[in-house]
Amino acid sequence: MGKITGFLDHPRQHETSEAPAQRKRHWHEFISHLDDEAARLQAARCMDCGIPFCHNGCPVNNVIPDFNDLVYKQDWKRALDVLQSTNNFPEFTGRICPAPCEAACTLNISGDAVGIKSIEHKIIDKGWDEGWVTPQPAARKTGKKVAVVGSGPAGLAAAQQLARAGHDVTVFEKNDRAGGLLRYGIPDFKLEKGHIDRRLEQMRGEGVRFRTGVFVGSADDAKTSDAAEAVTPAQLQQDFDAVVIAGGAETPRDLPVPGRELDGVHFAMDFLPQQNRVNAGDTLDQQIHAGAKHVVVIGGGDTGSDCVGTSNRHGAEAVTQFELLPQPPEQENKPLVWPYWPIRLRTSSSHEEG
Repeated sequence: MGKITGFLDHPRQHETSEAPAQRKRHWHEFISHLDDEAARLQAARCMDCGIPFCHNGCPVNNVIPDFNDLVYKQDWKRALDVLQSTNNFPEFTGRICPAPCEAACTLNISGDAVGIKSIEHKIIDKGWDEGWVTPQPAARKTGKKVAVVGSGPAGLAAAQQLARAGHDVTVFEKNDRAGGLLRYGIPDFKLEKGHIDRRLEQMRGEGVRFRTGVFVGSADDAKTSDAAEAVTPAQLQQDFDAVVIAGGAETPRDLPVPGRELDGVHFAMDFLPQQNRVNAGDTLDQQIHAGAKHVVVIGGGDTGSDCVGTSNRHGAEAVTQFELLPQPPEQENKPLVWPYWPIRLRTSSSHEEG
C-alpha cells in the first residue's frame, strides 16, 4: 500500500451533508463527495492487510485495496478502471449501498473502518466529471439477440455486460422510464435520476435498446400495470436467442391486522413512486401526500427510512416509525460478529430530520 502507517496518521473523515432544516425543503441529494486531497488521505488509511476481508464483504467483490492505493497515489483514471472492472454502476452503489465492505474492514475490529463508500463515490463522480466514463461497444458482434426483462440494477448490469460481449440486447420495461426501483423506489434525495439517465445514454452508445411501456406477460396481466403494450414470453422466446428475467420482486408483504382496510393505510411502493414521478414532472390526479398529517411508518429498514424522509419533505405534522423486532444493541460485539454484517441499532439521515 502507498502509506503503511496511514491508518495511524489520519482519522476517518466523513462526507459532509446539508443541515436537516435546509435539506427538508428540497428533493435533491444533500451529501457532498470528498475533495481530491481528503480522498487521498482517507485512501491512505487502507492498511496492508494480509487478507483484505472487505473483498468478501462487498457483494460485487470490488478490488478495494487496489483502488484505494491508486487514489492515494492520485492515479484517478486507473482507480476508475479498477472500480469499473467489478462494478457496472458505482454511482449507484457509492450513494445507496449500506457498505458491508466497511463492516468487514480490518480496521473496524478496533477502530473506525476505512471510508470505502466515500472513496468509491469520489472516484466515479470524478470519472464522470473528467469525461472518462464513455461507451465501450463490442469490437465484434456475435449475431445473437438477447432480451432482458426488467430495467432495474440487475437488468441494466446484465444488459451492459451482454452488449459488451457482442450480443444484440433489448431491455423491456413496463414503466414509462427505465431504471426500476432506482427510478421509482429510491427517493431523489438519495439518488437523483440524472445519474440513471446518463448511464442509459452510455448503454445506448454500446448498442443496448430500451423498450419502455412494454409489459412482458399476458394481455390480461398487462392491465394491472400502466404499460402501453404487452409482449408474451412465447414471443420473446421466438424473437430472441436468450431471455434474461430480471423483473424484481414488487409484491409487498401485507399485515393481516384489524384496520388494515381503512383509508389512509398504504404500501410504501404506492407512496414512494408517486413522489418520484412528481419530481420527474408528471402530474398525478390523487397523490398520496403526508403534508400536515400524523404519519406512522411500520417497518424499520431502508424503505421505512425513505418513507420517513419523504414524509418530512411533504411537511408532515409528525412522523413515528415502528420496528417489529426487539431493539438491537447500539454497538455490536465486534470480536463476535466481525467481519460479518452486524445487527445493531441503526439510524439514517431521514431520522436526523425528525
